[in-house]
Amino acid sequence: MYIIVTRSFPPEVGGMQNLMWGLTCSLAKYNLVKVFADYHEKYKEHDQKVSFSIDRVGGLKLFRKHRKAYLINEFIKKNKNIKGIIADHWKSIELIKTNKKKICLIHSKEINHKKGSLGNKRVLKAFKNIDLVISNSEYTKNLAIDIGIDQNKIIVINPGIFPPKDLEKSAIKKAEEILQEKSPRLITVSRFDKRKNHEKIIMALKNLKQIYPNIVYICIGYGEEEENIKNLSKELQLNNNIIFLENIDQDLKNALISKSNVFVMPSIIHKTSVEGFGISYVEAAQYGIPSIGGVDGGASDAIKHNETGLICDGNDLSSIYHSVESFFNNDNFIKFGENAKKFLLDNRELAEEIETKIKEALIQ
Repeated sequence: MYIIVTRSFPPEVGGMQNLMWGLTCSLAKYNLVKVFADYHEKYKEHDQKVSFSIDRVGGLKLFRKHRKAYLINEFIKKNKNIKGIIADHWKSIELIKTNKKKICLIHSKEINHKKGSLGNKRVLKAFKNIDLVISNSEYTKNLAIDIGIDQNKIIVINPGIFPPKDLEKSAIKKAEEILQEKSPRLITVSRFDKRKNHEKIIMALKNLKQIYPNIVYICIGYGEEEENIKNLSKELQLNNNIIFLENIDQDLKNALISKSNVFVMPSIIHKTSVEGFGISYVEAAQYGIPSIGGVDGGASDAIKHNETGLICDGNDLSSIYHSVESFFNNDNFIKFGENAKKFLLDNRELAEEIETKIKEALIQ
């Protein structure tokens, strides 16, 4: 039996949620799996449809981790057939007391504490008790080594996604109603976070509107920068060119991506926050949508520059503008999108690859 400990799991929508779902489903094909996940208001409808056991843990975030660790520790005491524990975050595993093998995924932001700081010491203490570290990119691996994590424990597996189901006709119709006849179409699916760089995308949109008066930018997400971004949209008189959406279901999100032309997220480094990979680029590629990512962080592992998308300088407004504009010249986004989808199909075996690496680690 495998125990999976996660803070990010469906029915919550997001890249990490899809990753943990795909990994769990892959492991559950041939193994017993027990999942300990955070509470979600729609969990009952979701969880009753799956073939594995899920325990949901709610309450205040401060206490949730301790309660989850207690439940896991008690579960381990009562079950002797556990092969290993897999976590999506070091905080998910640091309080689990067992000599069973532990495996942890890393993504960059959560480990990026200044060397010698209390946060850094806590990270290193947690990883001393972890047997295998799966990094989402070479960038994140190098970051982990720089802050003091044992490089011999680290392997790199670029995140893929669980193969998508066919788009629902009702979701496609709803997406078309939202988009109307507006074109060309940009889309970002992410938290409203400084590092995601919505601000500069919107500033570039102001200039792009002069060439493409009917251009539309779809922003799906929520977060601490949401009010600032919406205020900027009003200030630049772009309300008719930007569609803000949140709390939409997975089907509608995927339909909107599929009906867009370019996924744009030219991430930057903000304080200690950095894009370790960017699974949203991969989600766009599955529908033949190319991406624009930022030179900072690990986006270059997800986007093959000048092949499946473009890597630009997210701190340079003109770099973002010219990257978007170049896609619309001669409909270049179509060729790049086809390349992105082909590249994804050729490299889709993420869950199976992680499962193989996990099994190798457990028998050592």
